[in-house]
Amino acid sequence: MPVVFKSTTHFSSKLRSHCVLQRMHRRFTTLNPIPATFLRGGTSKGVFLNRAHLPEDQSQWAPIFLGIMGSPDTANGLQINGMGGGISSLSKICVVGPASAEQKVQGIDAEYTFVQVGIRDATIDLSGNCGNLSSMVGVFAMDEGFCSRDPSTPSGTTTSTIRLLNTNTNKTIDTTFPVTVADYQVQPKLDLLQTTMAGVPGKASQITLEFISPGGARTGKLLPTGKPLDSVYTHDQEIPVSLIDATNPTVFVAYADLSRILRPLSLIDFSAPDSRKLMESIRRAALSPSCNPDHDIGIHAFSMGVLHKAVPMTVGLCLGVAAKVGGTLAWHLTKPMRLGKVRESELIRIKHPSGIVEVGADFGADGEVLKAKVVRTGRRIMKGVVWW
Repeated sequence: MPVVFKSTTHFSSKLRSHCVLQRMHRRFTTLNPIPATFLRGGTSKGVFLNRAHLPEDQSQWAPIFLGIMGSPDTANGLQINGMGGGISSLSKICVVGPASAEQKVQGIDAEYTFVQVGIRDATIDLSGNCGNLSSMVGVFAMDEGFCSRDPSTPSGTTTSTIRLLNTNTNKTIDTTFPVTVADYQVQPKLDLLQTTMAGVPGKASQITLEFISPGGARTGKLLPTGKPLDSVYTHDQEIPVSLIDATNPTVFVAYADLSRILRPLSLIDFSAPDSRKLMESIRRAALSPSCNPDHDIGIHAFSMGVLHKAVPMTVGLCLGVAAKVGGTLAWHLTKPMRLGKVRESELIRIKHPSGIVEVGADFGADGEVLKAKVVRTGRRIMKGVVWW
């Protein structure tokens, strides 16, 4: 039976939540409902959970996450029985916790694990990270009290940088966002009309993400095969591809090569079954050179076998890195923009189905990727409990 507090109570909201959780804990090993926050980060939305509210053993997470998202939905793929939205960018969970003592010595404020939840199946994928939702992990960590900032800063609006460790890739990410300081408390401020981004209406506070040393996130090497250009065989034809591992491993293929197989002399319908079958055989994305002055390169990306309505941000960041690695497909396709047009330090403008995003990548003298950078926005949508 739910516990209800009247609005006239003098308990603080935190104390009320604590009382409810204490009573629930007597009945459940894992809370059901479980405290949760629903947040938009970039062009994704996801459920954010406190690591302390989940079983220590990650093998026990699957039924909880599937129940939260309403998966598997074999009937219509809409995840109508949960928080999911029927597409990969809306079927995501972030599990966030405080940094360990050892991590704090390294300057890390919080750690998180990203989970991609299957829609029509019961897949729970912890193999990669989400660049879009990463933009809101620092905000959630500050809201949960995992990390604090000096409240003696003069009152007003300033910025704060939170250093995160992503456990999926064991990589460090710096996220910088506006905060307000009032009455000796520091709180994230997400409603400044600073930044617009493709795929999201209106303006919001700017959140800057910097992925530190993103090369080799999963394979250990920026170029997993040791070469900027490889070939795959499919549909009885050889197709040039670039395999790049920066923030997430990605396989890039040129639009012209896909057109040669699928739709000679015509536009490709990426939603058609034959296109999806070819994409699945190649496993990732399609690139096209830019003939428009407002962007440098175009991309269509597939996520979980479905054409993404924008671009997964880790894929966008990987493309930004690839465009600066000599010999890759992206490097060749962006060659015109480098001919006296931009410096190596400038951002790459990527055109995706919902608009344009700018990403940057800085390299060391030895060719190592020092950081990959992108600007996002985010919004708090709901905070409460979710049943699973």
